[in-house]
Amino acid sequence: MRLLTADEFTATIGTPPTAADVEGPPPFDFWTYYDAIPHEHLAGHDFSREEVTNVWQMPDGIHQHVLIASGTPNVFMALVLNLRTASVLGHHLLDLNELYGLNQPPETPLDEQ
Repeated sequence: MRLLTADEFTATIGTPPTAADVEGPPPFDFWTYYDAIPHEHLAGHDFSREEVTNVWQMPDGIHQHVLIASGTPNVFMALVLNLRTASVLGHHLLDLNELYGLNQPPETPLDEQ
């Protein structure tokens, strides 16, 4: 199970990605890979619902990102699928809270200080 760095994950993102149907059949069974992800790669987040919330098709026609929600808002396990080889390239813990500063307490406006 290959844990992708942020740079490796970002390198598989094409512009613009296209949203794919999360209710549609997956291109291949990736759940065996998902089930084998080491616990320490989950960074303490609960992914037990195994809920796919977003699927993004990259314009290169090779990569697809499958986002599995955690119990923590805005935190996903992103599986990077290689559609050419019908294999999982790797996985990446996508924490949008950390990446974009979401769920941070609002800063006090300067005029209120």
